[in-house]
Amino acid sequence: MVWRLGATLFTATASFLLPRQAMADVPTLQAAIGNPSDFKLAGSVRVRHELLDGQPRVGLRSEDEQLALRSTLAAEYRTGAFRIGGELFDSRAYLDRPGSAISANEVNTFELVQAYVAADWKNPFGPNSALGLQLGRMMLNLGSRRLVAADDYRNTTNGYTGVRADIKLKGGSATLIYTLPQIRLPDDLPSIQREKVRWDRESFDLKLWGGLMARPDMIAGATAELSYFRLQERDSPDRPTRNRNLHTVGGRLIRDPQPGRWDFEAEGFYQFGNIRASVAPSAAQLPVGAWFFHIDTGYSFPGPAKLRLSLEYDQASGDGPARKFTRFDTLFGMRRADLAPAGIYNAIGRANIRTPGLRVEIAPGKKFDAFAVYRAMWLASRTDAFSTTGVRDAAGRSGSFAGHQIEARVRYWLIPKFLRGEVNALWLAKGRFLERTPNAPATGNTHYLATALTATF
Repeated sequence: MVWRLGATLFTATASFLLPRQAMADVPTLQAAIGNPSDFKLAGSVRVRHELLDGQPRVGLRSEDEQLALRSTLAAEYRTGAFRIGGELFDSRAYLDRPGSAISANEVNTFELVQAYVAADWKNPFGPNSALGLQLGRMMLNLGSRRLVAADDYRNTTNGYTGVRADIKLKGGSATLIYTLPQIRLPDDLPSIQREKVRWDRESFDLKLWGGLMARPDMIAGATAELSYFRLQERDSPDRPTRNRNLHTVGGRLIRDPQPGRWDFEAEGFYQFGNIRASVAPSAAQLPVGAWFFHIDTGYSFPGPAKLRLSLEYDQASGDGPARKFTRFDTLFGMRRADLAPAGIYNAIGRANIRTPGLRVEIAPGKKFDAFAVYRAMWLASRTDAFSTTGVRDAAGRSGSFAGHQIEARVRYWLIPKFLRGEVNALWLAKGRFLERTPNAPATGNTHYLATALTATF
Protein backbone atom coordinates (compact mmCIF):
# COMPACT_ATOMS: atom_id res chain seq x y z
CA MET A 1 0.00 0.00 0.00
CA VAL A 2 2.85 2.43 0.77
CA TRP A 3 4.23 2.26 -2.78
CA ARG A 4 0.76 2.90 -4.14
CA LEU A 5 0.48 6.01 -1.98
CA GLY A 6 3.80 7.25 -3.32
CA ALA A 7 2.89 6.48 -6.92
CA THR A 8 -0.40 8.33 -6.63
CA LEU A 9 1.26 11.38 -5.11
CA PHE A 10 3.93 11.33 -7.82
CA THR A 11 1.28 11.19 -10.55
CA ALA A 12 -0.57 14.16 -9.07
CA THR A 13 2.61 16.21 -8.64
CA ALA A 14 3.79 15.42 -12.15
CA SER A 15 0.47 16.52 -13.60
CA PHE A 16 0.94 19.92 -11.93
CA LEU A 17 4.40 20.33 -13.47
CA LEU A 18 3.58 19.35 -17.06
CA PRO A 19 3.98 22.22 -19.52
CA ARG A 20 0.67 23.76 -20.49
CA GLN A 21 -0.18 25.92 -23.46
CA ALA A 22 -1.85 29.20 -22.56
CA MET A 23 -5.50 29.21 -23.55
CA ALA A 24 -7.16 32.52 -24.37
CA ASP A 25 -10.63 30.96 -24.53
CA VAL A 26 -11.59 28.17 -22.18
CA PRO A 27 -13.61 25.48 -24.02
CA THR A 28 -17.20 25.50 -22.76
CA LEU A 29 -20.51 24.03 -23.81
CA GLN A 30 -21.98 27.52 -23.58
CA ALA A 31 -19.53 28.79 -26.19
CA ALA A 32 -20.18 25.75 -28.38
CA ILE A 33 -23.88 26.66 -28.68
CA GLY A 34 -23.14 30.30 -29.46
CA ASN A 35 -23.47 31.91 -25.99
CA PRO A 36 -27.23 32.60 -26.09
CA SER A 37 -28.33 35.01 -23.36
CA ASP A 38 -31.50 33.08 -22.47
CA PHE A 39 -30.05 29.54 -22.28
CA LYS A 40 -27.22 28.27 -20.07
CA LEU A 41 -25.44 24.95 -20.57
CA ALA A 42 -22.56 23.65 -18.45
CA GLY A 43 -20.97 20.37 -17.44
CA SER A 44 -18.17 18.85 -15.42
CA VAL A 45 -16.21 15.62 -15.06
CA ARG A 46 -14.27 14.70 -11.91
CA VAL A 47 -11.96 11.71 -11.67
CA ARG A 48 -10.65 10.90 -8.19
CA HIS A 49 -8.39 8.10 -7.01
CA GLU A 50 -8.53 7.29 -3.29
CA LEU A 51 -6.27 5.07 -1.19
CA LEU A 52 -6.62 4.13 2.47
CA ASP A 53 -4.84 1.87 4.91
CA GLY A 54 -5.35 1.41 8.64
CA GLN A 55 -9.14 1.30 8.29
CA PRO A 56 -10.77 3.05 11.32
CA ARG A 57 -14.35 1.94 10.59
CA VAL A 58 -15.97 -1.29 11.67
CA GLY A 59 -16.84 -3.99 9.12
CA LEU A 60 -14.67 -2.78 6.23
CA ARG A 61 -11.43 -4.08 4.73
CA SER A 62 -8.21 -2.81 6.34
CA GLU A 63 -6.86 -1.47 3.02
CA ASP A 64 -9.15 0.09 0.46
CA GLU A 65 -8.99 1.76 -2.91
CA GLN A 66 -11.49 3.49 -5.16
CA LEU A 67 -11.56 5.21 -8.51
CA ALA A 68 -14.54 7.55 -8.44
CA LEU A 69 -15.96 9.19 -11.56
CA ARG A 70 -18.61 11.89 -11.42
CA SER A 71 -20.07 13.63 -14.49
CA THR A 72 -22.67 16.40 -14.49
CA LEU A 73 -24.66 18.24 -17.14
CA ALA A 74 -26.82 21.27 -16.28
CA ALA A 75 -29.13 23.35 -18.46
CA GLU A 76 -31.39 26.32 -17.74
CA TYR A 77 -33.68 28.42 -19.95
CA ARG A 78 -34.76 31.88 -18.78
CA THR A 79 -37.48 34.12 -20.15
CA GLY A 80 -38.32 37.27 -18.24
CA ALA A 81 -38.70 36.41 -14.56
CA PHE A 82 -39.14 32.68 -15.20
CA ARG A 83 -36.61 29.87 -15.38
CA ILE A 84 -36.78 26.16 -16.17
CA GLY A 85 -33.79 23.91 -15.64
CA GLY A 86 -32.36 20.55 -14.81
CA GLU A 87 -29.12 18.82 -13.90
CA LEU A 88 -28.01 15.27 -14.55
CA PHE A 89 -25.52 13.50 -12.26
CA ASP A 90 -23.76 10.27 -13.18
CA SER A 91 -21.66 8.87 -10.31
CA ARG A 92 -19.67 5.64 -10.64
CA ALA A 93 -16.96 3.86 -8.63
CA TYR A 94 -14.40 1.20 -9.53
CA LEU A 95 -11.59 -0.93 -8.00
CA ASP A 96 -13.75 -2.13 -5.10
CA ARG A 97 -13.12 -5.54 -3.57
CA PRO A 98 -15.01 -7.61 -0.97
CA GLY A 99 -15.37 -5.46 2.13
CA SER A 100 -14.75 -2.17 0.31
CA ALA A 101 -16.61 0.99 1.28
CA ILE A 102 -18.96 1.19 -1.68
CA SER A 103 -22.61 2.12 -1.44
CA ALA A 104 -25.20 4.52 -2.80
CA ASN A 105 -22.96 7.25 -1.40
CA GLU A 106 -20.50 6.48 -4.20
CA VAL A 107 -22.69 5.17 -7.04
CA ASN A 108 -25.81 6.77 -8.48
CA THR A 109 -25.94 6.48 -12.24
CA PHE A 110 -27.75 8.70 -14.71
CA GLU A 111 -29.83 10.57 -12.13
CA LEU A 112 -31.82 13.75 -12.80
CA VAL A 113 -31.04 15.38 -9.46
CA GLN A 114 -32.50 18.73 -10.54
CA ALA A 115 -35.62 19.36 -12.66
CA TYR A 116 -37.37 22.58 -11.69
CA VAL A 117 -39.34 25.64 -12.64
CA ALA A 118 -38.54 28.93 -10.92
CA ALA A 119 -39.31 32.62 -10.93
CA ASP A 120 -37.48 35.68 -9.59
CA TRP A 121 -39.18 39.03 -8.96
CA LYS A 122 -37.52 42.33 -8.11
CA ASN A 123 -39.05 44.80 -5.62
CA PRO A 124 -42.26 42.84 -4.90
CA PHE A 125 -42.38 44.22 -1.33
CA GLY A 126 -40.93 47.65 -2.05
CA PRO A 127 -37.49 49.02 -2.98
CA ASN A 128 -34.50 46.68 -2.51
CA SER A 129 -36.73 43.65 -1.98
CA ALA A 130 -36.75 40.39 -3.95
CA LEU A 131 -38.71 37.14 -4.11
CA GLY A 132 -37.62 33.85 -5.63
CA LEU A 133 -39.69 30.67 -5.92
CA GLN A 134 -38.47 27.27 -7.08
CA LEU A 135 -40.54 24.11 -7.56
CA GLY A 136 -39.44 20.59 -8.43
CA ARG A 137 -36.23 18.63 -7.95
CA MET A 138 -33.37 20.77 -6.67
CA MET A 139 -30.13 20.90 -4.74
CA LEU A 140 -29.96 22.93 -1.53
CA ASN A 141 -27.13 24.63 0.34
CA LEU A 142 -28.58 26.53 3.28
CA GLY A 143 -26.75 28.64 5.85
CA SER A 144 -23.58 26.97 7.09
CA ARG A 145 -24.54 23.74 5.23
CA ARG A 146 -24.19 21.80 8.49
CA LEU A 147 -27.81 20.60 8.31
CA VAL A 148 -28.91 20.98 4.68
CA ALA A 149 -26.41 20.69 1.84
CA ALA A 150 -25.71 19.31 -1.60
CA ASP A 151 -22.56 17.36 -0.76
CA ASP A 152 -19.68 18.08 -3.12
CA TYR A 153 -16.74 16.00 -1.85
CA ARG A 154 -18.78 12.81 -1.76
CA ASN A 155 -19.13 11.17 -5.19
CA THR A 156 -22.93 11.51 -5.07
CA THR A 157 -24.92 14.53 -3.95
CA ASN A 158 -28.13 15.18 -2.02
CA GLY A 159 -31.29 16.01 -3.97
CA TYR A 160 -34.56 17.41 -2.64
CA THR A 161 -38.00 17.53 -4.27
CA GLY A 162 -40.38 20.29 -3.23
CA VAL A 163 -40.65 24.05 -3.05
CA ARG A 164 -38.21 26.78 -2.01
CA ALA A 165 -38.89 30.45 -1.36
CA ASP A 166 -36.18 33.11 -1.01
CA ILE A 167 -37.26 36.46 0.40
CA LYS A 168 -35.06 39.54 0.60
CA LEU A 169 -36.14 42.65 2.49
CA LYS A 170 -34.36 45.84 3.42
CA GLY A 171 -33.41 44.53 6.86
CA GLY A 172 -32.51 40.94 6.02
CA SER A 173 -33.44 37.77 4.19
CA ALA A 174 -35.18 34.44 4.67
CA THR A 175 -35.27 31.05 2.94
CA LEU A 176 -38.19 28.65 3.44
CA ILE A 177 -38.42 25.06 2.16
CA TYR A 178 -40.87 22.17 2.09
CA THR A 179 -39.17 19.14 0.55
CA LEU A 180 -39.11 15.38 0.17
CA PRO A 181 -35.42 14.36 0.29
CA GLN A 182 -34.52 11.97 -2.51
CA ILE A 183 -33.52 8.41 -1.49
CA ARG A 184 -30.63 7.30 -3.69
CA LEU A 185 -31.40 4.09 -5.55
CA PRO A 186 -30.49 1.36 -6.02
CA ASP A 187 -29.16 0.81 -2.51
CA ASP A 188 -28.40 -2.94 -2.58
CA LEU A 189 -24.77 -3.96 -3.12
CA PRO A 190 -25.21 -6.17 -6.23
CA SER A 191 -27.10 -3.43 -8.10
CA ILE A 192 -24.57 -0.81 -7.02
CA GLN A 193 -21.66 -2.92 -8.25
CA ARG A 194 -23.44 -3.43 -11.59
CA GLU A 195 -24.07 0.34 -11.79
CA LYS A 196 -27.74 -0.30 -12.35
CA VAL A 197 -29.76 2.76 -13.38
CA ARG A 198 -32.76 3.32 -11.11
CA TRP A 199 -34.66 6.56 -10.52
CA ASP A 200 -34.17 8.02 -7.04
CA ARG A 201 -37.34 8.05 -4.96
CA GLU A 202 -39.07 10.79 -3.05
CA SER A 203 -42.23 10.28 -1.01
CA PHE A 204 -44.11 11.64 1.95
CA ASP A 205 -42.47 8.91 4.06
CA LEU A 206 -39.55 11.34 4.44
CA LYS A 207 -40.16 15.07 4.75
CA LEU A 208 -37.86 17.97 5.54
CA TRP A 209 -39.24 21.46 5.99
CA GLY A 210 -38.41 24.73 7.71
CA GLY A 211 -36.00 27.53 6.94
CA LEU A 212 -33.72 30.25 8.20
CA MET A 213 -33.64 34.02 8.61
CA ALA A 214 -30.52 36.18 8.35
CA ARG A 215 -29.81 39.78 9.30
CA PRO A 216 -26.48 41.48 8.50
CA ASP A 217 -24.48 43.97 10.60
CA MET A 218 -25.66 42.82 13.99
CA ILE A 219 -22.73 42.41 16.44
CA ALA A 220 -19.29 43.71 15.40
CA GLY A 221 -20.43 43.69 11.79
CA ALA A 222 -21.45 40.03 11.92
CA THR A 223 -24.46 38.41 10.27
CA ALA A 224 -26.95 36.69 12.58
CA GLU A 225 -29.03 33.67 11.55
CA LEU A 226 -31.92 31.81 13.15
CA SER A 227 -32.99 28.43 11.77
CA TYR A 228 -35.58 25.72 12.29
CA PHE A 229 -35.88 22.41 10.44
CA ARG A 230 -38.32 19.56 10.94
CA LEU A 231 -37.53 16.01 9.77
CA GLN A 232 -40.46 13.57 9.64
CA GLU A 233 -39.74 9.96 8.74
CA ARG A 234 -41.88 6.81 8.71
CA ASP A 235 -41.59 3.26 7.46
CA SER A 236 -42.36 2.44 3.84
CA PRO A 237 -43.19 -1.07 2.62
CA ASP A 238 -39.59 -1.82 1.55
CA ARG A 239 -37.67 0.53 3.84
CA PRO A 240 -37.86 0.13 7.64
CA THR A 241 -36.70 3.20 9.55
CA ARG A 242 -36.35 4.50 13.09
CA ASN A 243 -39.28 6.85 12.48
CA ARG A 244 -37.28 9.98 13.23
CA ASN A 245 -39.43 12.94 14.23
CA LEU A 246 -36.89 15.67 14.86
CA HIS A 247 -37.10 19.39 15.48
CA THR A 248 -33.77 21.21 15.11
CA VAL A 249 -33.50 24.85 16.16
CA GLY A 250 -30.31 26.81 15.68
CA GLY A 251 -28.56 30.15 15.80
CA ARG A 252 -25.45 31.42 14.08
CA LEU A 253 -23.27 34.52 14.24
CA ILE A 254 -20.56 34.97 11.58
CA ARG A 255 -18.14 37.69 10.54
CA ASP A 256 -16.45 36.83 7.25
CA PRO A 257 -12.65 36.90 6.89
CA GLN A 258 -11.05 40.09 5.57
CA PRO A 259 -7.35 41.00 5.34
CA GLY A 260 -5.93 42.61 8.47
CA ARG A 261 -8.74 41.78 10.88
CA TRP A 262 -10.13 39.06 13.11
CA ASP A 263 -13.13 37.01 12.04
CA PHE A 264 -15.32 34.56 13.91
CA GLU A 265 -18.20 32.12 13.67
CA ALA A 266 -20.38 30.57 16.35
CA GLU A 267 -23.26 28.21 15.60
CA GLY A 268 -25.31 25.93 17.80
CA PHE A 269 -28.25 23.54 17.33
CA TYR A 270 -30.61 21.88 19.77
CA GLN A 271 -32.57 18.85 18.61
CA PHE A 272 -35.71 17.42 20.19
CA GLY A 273 -38.61 15.15 19.24
CA ASN A 274 -38.71 11.34 19.28
CA ILE A 275 -37.18 8.32 17.60
CA ARG A 276 -37.67 4.55 17.75
CA ALA A 277 -35.06 2.56 19.65
CA SER A 278 -34.51 0.42 16.51
CA VAL A 279 -36.08 -0.18 13.10
CA ALA A 280 -38.35 -2.89 14.55
CA PRO A 281 -42.00 -1.75 14.35
CA SER A 282 -42.53 -2.74 17.99
CA ALA A 283 -39.47 -0.84 19.29
CA ALA A 284 -40.03 1.73 22.00
CA GLN A 285 -40.30 5.41 21.18
CA LEU A 286 -37.53 7.46 22.82
CA PRO A 287 -37.57 11.19 23.49
CA VAL A 288 -34.73 13.06 21.81
CA GLY A 289 -32.48 15.67 23.40
CA ALA A 290 -29.29 16.27 21.38
CA TRP A 291 -27.09 19.23 20.51
CA PHE A 292 -24.14 20.48 18.50
CA PHE A 293 -22.04 23.63 18.45
CA HIS A 294 -19.16 25.00 16.40
CA ILE A 295 -17.00 27.98 17.23
CA ASP A 296 -13.95 29.40 15.49
CA THR A 297 -11.92 32.57 15.40
CA GLY A 298 -9.25 33.49 12.88
CA TYR A 299 -7.01 36.23 11.58
CA SER A 300 -6.27 36.99 7.92
CA PHE A 301 -2.83 38.51 7.37
CA PRO A 302 -2.42 41.29 4.83
CA GLY A 303 -0.27 40.42 1.84
CA PRO A 304 -0.30 38.38 -1.37
CA ALA A 305 -0.23 34.99 0.40
CA LYS A 306 -3.73 35.56 1.85
CA LEU A 307 -2.64 33.64 4.93
CA ARG A 308 -5.31 32.90 7.54
CA LEU A 309 -4.79 31.18 10.89
CA SER A 310 -7.75 30.02 12.97
CA LEU A 311 -8.66 28.09 16.09
CA GLU A 312 -11.86 26.03 16.03
CA TYR A 313 -13.87 23.74 18.25
CA ASP A 314 -16.70 21.33 17.39
CA GLN A 315 -18.78 19.26 19.78
CA ALA A 316 -21.73 17.00 18.98
CA SER A 317 -23.56 15.04 21.65
CA GLY A 318 -23.53 11.25 21.80
CA ASP A 319 -26.04 8.77 23.13
CA GLY A 320 -26.01 7.63 26.75
CA PRO A 321 -27.51 4.88 28.90
CA ALA A 322 -30.60 6.87 29.92
CA ARG A 323 -34.00 6.25 28.33
CA LYS A 324 -33.48 9.25 26.11
CA PHE A 325 -31.80 9.50 22.72
CA THR A 326 -29.03 12.11 22.83
CA ARG A 327 -26.93 11.44 19.70
CA PHE A 328 -26.98 14.45 17.39
CA ASP A 329 -28.32 13.89 13.86
CA THR A 330 -26.76 16.20 11.26
CA LEU A 331 -29.65 15.49 8.84
CA PHE A 332 -28.30 16.20 5.33
CA GLY A 333 -25.29 18.28 6.30
CA MET A 334 -21.80 18.21 4.80
CA ARG A 335 -18.74 17.15 6.80
CA ARG A 336 -15.78 18.12 4.59
CA ALA A 337 -15.54 21.84 5.39
CA ASP A 338 -15.42 21.32 9.16
CA LEU A 339 -14.14 17.87 10.04
CA ALA A 340 -12.69 15.49 7.43
CA PRO A 341 -13.11 14.07 3.92
CA ALA A 342 -15.95 11.71 3.07
CA GLY A 343 -15.15 9.20 0.31
CA ILE A 344 -13.70 5.90 1.53
CA TYR A 345 -12.46 7.57 4.75
CA ASN A 346 -15.81 8.92 6.03
CA ALA A 347 -14.94 8.26 9.67
CA ILE A 348 -15.36 11.66 11.27
CA GLY A 349 -18.80 13.27 11.26
CA ARG A 350 -20.98 15.49 13.36
CA ALA A 351 -21.92 12.97 16.09
CA ASN A 352 -20.44 11.99 19.49
CA ILE A 353 -17.28 14.05 19.16
CA ARG A 354 -15.35 16.79 20.95
CA THR A 355 -12.55 18.22 18.85
CA PRO A 356 -10.44 21.39 19.00
CA GLY A 357 -8.47 22.23 15.88
CA LEU A 358 -5.84 24.54 14.44
CA ARG A 359 -6.23 25.53 10.78
CA VAL A 360 -3.92 27.35 8.35
CA GLU A 361 -5.07 28.47 4.89
CA ILE A 362 -3.33 30.18 1.98
CA ALA A 363 -4.48 31.39 -1.44
CA PRO A 364 -1.56 33.33 -2.96
CA GLY A 365 -3.09 33.57 -6.41
CA LYS A 366 -6.10 32.74 -8.55
CA LYS A 367 -4.62 29.36 -9.47
CA PHE A 368 -3.52 27.96 -6.11
CA ASP A 369 -5.03 27.43 -2.66
CA ALA A 370 -4.27 25.08 0.23
CA PHE A 371 -5.10 24.37 3.86
CA ALA A 372 -3.91 22.14 6.67
CA VAL A 373 -5.69 21.24 9.91
CA TYR A 374 -4.58 19.54 13.11
CA ARG A 375 -7.22 18.33 15.53
CA ALA A 376 -7.37 16.18 18.66
CA MET A 377 -10.54 14.12 19.11
CA TRP A 378 -12.46 12.80 22.11
CA LEU A 379 -15.85 11.12 22.50
CA ALA A 380 -18.64 13.22 23.95
CA SER A 381 -20.16 10.03 25.42
CA ARG A 382 -17.97 7.03 26.34
CA THR A 383 -20.80 4.54 25.82
CA ASP A 384 -21.76 5.56 22.27
CA ALA A 385 -20.00 4.83 18.98
CA PHE A 386 -17.27 7.34 18.17
CA SER A 387 -18.47 9.70 15.45
CA THR A 388 -19.22 7.64 12.29
CA THR A 389 -16.65 4.84 12.82
CA GLY A 390 -19.01 2.31 14.41
CA VAL A 391 -16.38 1.67 17.12
CA ARG A 392 -18.21 1.39 20.45
CA ASP A 393 -17.69 0.26 24.02
CA ALA A 394 -21.16 0.06 25.56
CA ALA A 395 -19.59 -0.38 29.01
CA GLY A 396 -17.59 2.84 28.66
CA ARG A 397 -14.31 1.24 29.85
CA SER A 398 -12.12 2.12 26.85
CA GLY A 399 -11.64 5.77 27.64
CA SER A 400 -12.65 8.76 25.56
CA PHE A 401 -9.55 9.80 23.59
CA ALA A 402 -9.95 8.84 19.92
CA GLY A 403 -6.72 10.23 18.48
CA HIS A 404 -4.95 12.96 16.54
CA GLN A 405 -5.88 13.84 12.97
CA ILE A 406 -3.81 15.88 10.50
CA GLU A 407 -5.22 16.63 7.07
CA ALA A 408 -4.27 18.86 4.17
CA ARG A 409 -5.62 19.85 0.78
CA VAL A 410 -3.87 21.44 -2.20
CA ARG A 411 -5.69 22.68 -5.32
CA TYR A 412 -4.23 24.14 -8.50
CA TRP A 413 -5.82 25.30 -11.75
CA LEU A 414 -3.83 23.56 -14.48
CA ILE A 415 -5.93 25.42 -17.05
CA PRO A 416 -7.73 28.36 -15.39
CA LYS A 417 -11.50 27.98 -15.24
CA PHE A 418 -11.30 24.61 -17.02
CA LEU A 419 -9.03 21.97 -15.41
CA ARG A 420 -8.13 21.83 -11.73
CA GLY A 421 -5.99 19.30 -9.86
CA GLU A 422 -6.51 18.46 -6.21
CA VAL A 423 -4.65 16.41 -3.58
CA ASN A 424 -6.18 15.49 -0.20
CA ALA A 425 -4.04 13.74 2.43
CA LEU A 426 -4.89 12.66 5.97
CA TRP A 427 -3.16 10.88 8.85
CA LEU A 428 -5.09 9.57 11.86
CA ALA A 429 -2.93 8.57 14.83
CA LYS A 430 -5.38 6.41 16.76
CA GLY A 431 -5.80 7.02 20.46
CA ARG A 432 -6.64 4.61 23.23
CA PHE A 433 -10.32 4.32 22.32
CA LEU A 434 -9.73 3.39 18.66
CA GLU A 435 -7.00 0.93 19.65
CA ARG A 436 -8.42 -0.84 22.72
CA THR A 437 -12.20 -0.93 22.25
CA PRO A 438 -13.26 -4.58 21.73
CA ASN A 439 -14.70 -4.05 18.23
CA ALA A 440 -12.04 -1.59 17.03
CA PRO A 441 -10.26 -2.76 13.84
CA ALA A 442 -6.69 -3.83 14.67
CA THR A 443 -5.29 -2.03 11.64
CA GLY A 444 -2.85 0.53 13.03
CA ASN A 445 -2.89 4.21 12.23
CA THR A 446 -4.89 5.47 9.24
CA HIS A 447 -3.43 6.96 6.05
CA TYR A 448 -5.69 8.42 3.38
CA LEU A 449 -4.71 9.97 0.06
CA ALA A 450 -6.96 11.21 -2.74
CA THR A 451 -5.87 12.81 -5.99
CA ALA A 452 -8.36 14.29 -8.41
CA LEU A 453 -8.75 16.13 -11.68
CA THR A 454 -11.89 18.16 -12.39
CA ALA A 455 -12.79 19.55 -15.79
CA THR A 456 -15.50 22.23 -15.90
CA PHE A 457 -16.89 23.18 -19.26
